[in-house]
Amino acid sequence: MQWLWLVVTFVITAILQRLARATGGQIPVEARATLSLGLVLLAAYIGGTFAQRIRLPRIVGYLLVGLIAGPAWLALIRSDELQVLSVITTGALSLIALAAGSQLDLAAFRRRENRVVLGRTIAGSMLVPFLAVALVTLTVSPWFPLTAHQPFRDALVIALVLGVFAAISSPTITWAAIRDIDARGPLSRSTLDITVVQTAVATVALIVMLTVARPLASSGAVVSGTALRALLLLGGSVAAGGALAIALSQYLRPQPVRVTWVLVAFAFLISQIVRLTGLDAVVIGLTAGFILRNARPNRVERLDLELERCALPVYVVFFALAGAELSFNPLAELRLWPWALLLVALRINGLRWGFQLAGRGGYGWLGLVPQGGLAITLAAVLRRAFPEWNVSLEALLVAMVGLQAVIGPIGFQWALRRTGDVTEGRGTPDVPNAALAVDSDTLVSRL
Repeated sequence: MQWLWLVVTFVITAILQRLARATGGQIPVEARATLSLGLVLLAAYIGGTFAQRIRLPRIVGYLLVGLIAGPAWLALIRSDELQVLSVITTGALSLIALAAGSQLDLAAFRRRENRVVLGRTIAGSMLVPFLAVALVTLTVSPWFPLTAHQPFRDALVIALVLGVFAAISSPTITWAAIRDIDARGPLSRSTLDITVVQTAVATVALIVMLTVARPLASSGAVVSGTALRALLLLGGSVAAGGALAIALSQYLRPQPVRVTWVLVAFAFLISQIVRLTGLDAVVIGLTAGFILRNARPNRVERLDLELERCALPVYVVFFALAGAELSFNPLAELRLWPWALLLVALRINGLRWGFQLAGRGGYGWLGLVPQGGLAITLAAVLRRAFPEWNVSLEALLVAMVGLQAVIGPIGFQWALRRTGDVTEGRGTPDVPNAALAVDSDTLVSRL
């Protein structure tokens, strides 16, 4: 029945979209976008429910349904409609980032043994993927499409770019995978902490790499001022997140204010900031949540409960629209498919080897596989930084992000079930009264 409902939803969507487009442009794109949004979200919800029944993450079902309905496949939702809906996508992403950032407690880093373990794990999970991707890319540079006809110095820059990009993870997708099955345990907690810190360090490393790339590469290969613009993007996003955290804390006092409307206003404000300034929604949300958790811990409980209550619709909206924006067509046109698969395999194995070298056994490295959100923003930054490889480089990076956004949550949820962080029958994120029941001190000691 779920397969049948999914097919019927796609058929109805196709019929209504054909009727709307047959008017010759008389219907505004905003109206068509609204129609597409409603129907795609319905299809994504059905697809997520079906994915859950076959023990796959629901967010993977949302992504795949969005990909099928998007311009890359059935084109039930078009590029101009996705552009109109980008405000909603950004707002939903900012709420996921806010929820992820609000879980990062500095108490986990106060004990020396915890800092040593986390520091060693983060170093291993960044250095090994960086070295694996960079060295292999440099070794095969005579055959790699982006560097086949370039001097060695340019090939070295591309290898460094891909290596640093391999060190970036996605706290938002990791947190969504955790909440999708209501995982509560040391693996989920430590993995989220690692992804947040690793993403921050990797972003700074990318800015440093862009600074070094200009004198290292040949003349004209790197646009001047790119590192400064990336630094301003990161610094501006952190400043905006801090300002919004201060504003949010005023509305989270014990008073009769609906937190739902506060979150709606927060998401709308971030989407407008991103649209007007080009800042990153993930960094803004993570910063705001982190500051609230550590500066106003007594006020963040209401925020956590409300974010948990509205998690399901937020995930459906974001992952369905994010899936619709994915496109692998440039890979086929540029013959980059084998190289994208090679780089993804190198990164995944690098994460596994990095955890082993850091002395961390088990399956925690699977939580670092997903990429998304901030990685897409950085891919756009790299496109502007390297005009000679702009389209090809961005297409390769976005395809890698898309592949790992699909396969990452599958492996991570398998690891969470395997290690006992989740038990079947426990509440899911759409249960209104589900609350975190793990004591933080106990959790840190277990970590």
